[in-house]
Amino acid sequence: MYSSAITEHESFILRRISMARVIYGVWGGTVTDNRGKNLFEIEENPEFAEFDSFNQGNPITTFVGDRGFFVFSPDASLLDALWLYMDKAAEESCGKCTPCRMGTGLIRDRLAALRDGSSEFGDVDAVLDEIEMLAGHVHETSLCGLGQTCTRALLAALSHFRDQFAQDTHQFLVKHSMTYVTSPCIEACPAKINVPRYIDYIKDGKPSHSLGVILQKYPMAATCGRVCVRFCEMACQRSMVDEPVGIKTLKRYVADHEQGLHRELFSKDLIPERYSDDLKVAVVGAGPAGICCAYHLLLKGYPVDVFEAKREAGGMASSGIPSYRLPKDVLKSETDIIERLGGRFFFNQKLGHDFDVDELFERGYKSVFLALGCVQGRLMQVEGEDVSLNGYEPGIEFLLRVHEHVERGKPMDLSGDVVVVGGGNVAMDCARSALRMGADSVHLVYRRTEEDMPADHEEIEAAAKEGVIFHFLTNPTKILSEDGKVTGVELVEMRQTEPDDEGRRGVEPKSGSGHFLAATTVVPAIGQRVAEDCLNADDGVSIDKWGCVDADSTTLATSRSGVFAGGDCKLGPSTLIHAMAHGLKGARSIDDYLQLGRVRFFPRSRMREIINKYKIMNEEWLETPVKHLYRVPIQEMDPETRKNLFNEVEQTITPEEAYHEAGRCLRCYRIYALVTEYPIPEGCA
Repeated sequence: MYSSAITEHESFILRRISMARVIYGVWGGTVTDNRGKNLFEIEENPEFAEFDSFNQGNPITTFVGDRGFFVFSPDASLLDALWLYMDKAAEESCGKCTPCRMGTGLIRDRLAALRDGSSEFGDVDAVLDEIEMLAGHVHETSLCGLGQTCTRALLAALSHFRDQFAQDTHQFLVKHSMTYVTSPCIEACPAKINVPRYIDYIKDGKPSHSLGVILQKYPMAATCGRVCVRFCEMACQRSMVDEPVGIKTLKRYVADHEQGLHRELFSKDLIPERYSDDLKVAVVGAGPAGICCAYHLLLKGYPVDVFEAKREAGGMASSGIPSYRLPKDVLKSETDIIERLGGRFFFNQKLGHDFDVDELFERGYKSVFLALGCVQGRLMQVEGEDVSLNGYEPGIEFLLRVHEHVERGKPMDLSGDVVVVGGGNVAMDCARSALRMGADSVHLVYRRTEEDMPADHEEIEAAAKEGVIFHFLTNPTKILSEDGKVTGVELVEMRQTEPDDEGRRGVEPKSGSGHFLAATTVVPAIGQRVAEDCLNADDGVSIDKWGCVDADSTTLATSRSGVFAGGDCKLGPSTLIHAMAHGLKGARSIDDYLQLGRVRFFPRSRMREIINKYKIMNEEWLETPVKHLYRVPIQEMDPETRKNLFNEVEQTITPEEAYHEAGRCLRCYRIYALVTEYPIPEGCA
């Protein structure tokens, strides 16, 4: 089609040996043109080593994105692929600015006319001239990321491969394709929530619609709006102008504003068709992963029972996150959704003690989701460390004890000096809780620099305001004790080493820098792990070398048929949003397993893999003038007051503030489209 130099036989071989050879294309301004070359004269591009197929045995023939396009097959129609892309752009336009609303539709219609050879808009050259004019106008004057990027590939094609359009008329080759609309914040979110959409609804004065977008992914919106680590904000393109959009703050706003919607919306009546007990599912663990998995299974109509080792639902979100960050009534209102949907909780039921995996199947459960969490703290492995010492409190156990005292309304006997070791959010929670429990002083020891700390910056800042004393580049070497009681720690100063090949600097002790720090309580908060007594060899569930459940990363299937695992017991100590994302993924896999006996191919997941693996998403900031609008400040309780209380520190923003903050979103949507040679299997999102 492009040149007689590529024979029909060579074309056949090209499609089946490797699609890593680019016939022609433009990406990020770089033009590739291999038309007219023989097959083996086209150099394979190692960057596309796994780009040869979308699903097994199904080659990608054309790929179109926000920075350009690639054509991998000599039989592909560029015109058809660009029409597909612009058709999606016209569909996704929000309609709030004329260039994108009108321009994308006009371009789509003219491309369609070229496809079928219609002379409705004039001859080919005249139509291409008009398309180029419209595309340039849309690119230069649209008000959001979708409009500003959706014509880039088209403009590149018109600039460098204009002759292909005439060759591709009357070619209706797009039979198997998919389009995918995303943004940097969506891709950064483990749960893949459509962030710009729920922000759009806030701007439109529809907070219930906004909450509905979130509830499509998980039920714990108010919880996540308080404790999420905000991967989305780290990816927010607004930071190139001033500050990231307060995405977490807006999530909390809609969840708090629409808190009554939970009781109105979630009931057994929400589920039109329910399966019998012949397809009941057991979820082990009522933390975020287990709650989210149960939620989605219940919505699909499955009977679900949730087994929890503690006396309440929520997992570490309940007992490991202090009330000043996450009020327990907020969390309970969201975990109660499970019962309102018809699910059942069985509390004080610990896997490996009260029941095992075999017993669940004997009771008639057809599938099991393990959401065990990491509930055991890790030791520091230093001299003098002894868990039996009075005053030695591993971080997780310490937070559990704090939680129990707060629940009972009785203060914890914690006088004297407390030393917390670690740099994550658990360490921050331990330090801030110790102050509230009556410690005379709280010292936080971290072996690296403040910039290296994995804890949220806001948590570090809040701890400092409340009086926590930080010791950076410092590491414990020995715990000192007397008569079975902790008396202090020996510390050594650390210094940074030269950067390694990946640019990361290590640390090493400074000789002669050892010193003593008095302490009545030492709290190591350096990590957690899955309890060792939960699973045994008879369960048939493999454990990896890190002590986590060995489950497939895509399907979450374990080594035992019908058993899936997600959250911390699969990932190791992770985040609430990662756990909830695994809950959703686990529910989808269990649904497939029970209905089909296998887990289906996930087209959207494969598209995400392509976008992220090949770094296709545009990381360049568009040079479009944007007015500086700094994010809405969050009202907080005064540090001197709050350090003595467990009342919530941060307050929900007002409707007026939410509207202002939502208006800062730049709607950085990107569209991706691909064409394949064979049908794409239908699967889940």
